[in-house]
Amino acid sequence: MALLALIVAALGGVHAVSAGLIRPLLIPRGLEPSISSGCGTRGALSCSSSAKGSCCYEAPGGLILQTQFWDTNPPTGPTDSWTIHGLWPDHCDGSYSSNCDSSRDYTNIGSLLSAQGGSSTLSYMNKYWKNDPNDGSDSELWAHEWATHGTCYSTLEPSCLPSGSPRGAEAVAFFETTVGLFKSLPTYTWLKDAGITPGSGTHTLASLNAAIKAGAGVTPAFDCSGSDLGGVSYYYHLRGSMIDGDFELIDSPESSSCPKSGIRYLSK
Repeated sequence: MALLALIVAALGGVHAVSAGLIRPLLIPRGLEPSISSGCGTRGALSCSSSAKGSCCYEAPGGLILQTQFWDTNPPTGPTDSWTIHGLWPDHCDGSYSSNCDSSRDYTNIGSLLSAQGGSSTLSYMNKYWKNDPNDGSDSELWAHEWATHGTCYSTLEPSCLPSGSPRGAEAVAFFETTVGLFKSLPTYTWLKDAGITPGSGTHTLASLNAAIKAGAGVTPAFDCSGSDLGGVSYYYHLRGSMIDGDFELIDSPESSSCPKSGIRYLSK
């Protein structure tokens, strides 16, 4: 328990101890947001009430998940890191909305970031937010993730932005937050610390879960294609705005799709 507390502190999160379990509040401090929501972080936690969505309470998509991929055929991203796939606002019952505002289907994500102080975010995305080349370019994936999921966040409605914000500022905030959260979820490192590395034989689902539990304090949902490991999803509740709120990691409400044993973590 003392070791886990030190890990949480190193991640820069605030934590609360409940029933012997440390649940970190992982905040996207890897990158400071380019704008402020003015909401603070003292409001209700998403999915804790039936309140309608507002600028400071994320609903109905208050069950937020970040999905990371481990692509090997073809390989994408660095050999020592998983890659970002998206940050999705599921409804609290597990259903979801998509493509919520076609008028904000920005296709020039790189240009938006460059023009609004997000050059470092863009540089990071070019390395870690990768598309399968067979499915299109990286920029096409970014545009898809924003249009399909980003437009559905209530706290990223244009009316929630500071007066005078340029068009697309809410998308810039979405990508900055997603990158910041990804930086706080070093899946490759947590698995490696548990002796689980690519090409190192087969593994049990229990060992994968234990490795992440030791690092993050929660159990994620791993995804496999057959017996081959290919993805992991981390779930959050949010207090405040997507722009600068507190994201509380929770145990995955969904089951992993991987088998209980014989899981292959292939090399890129």
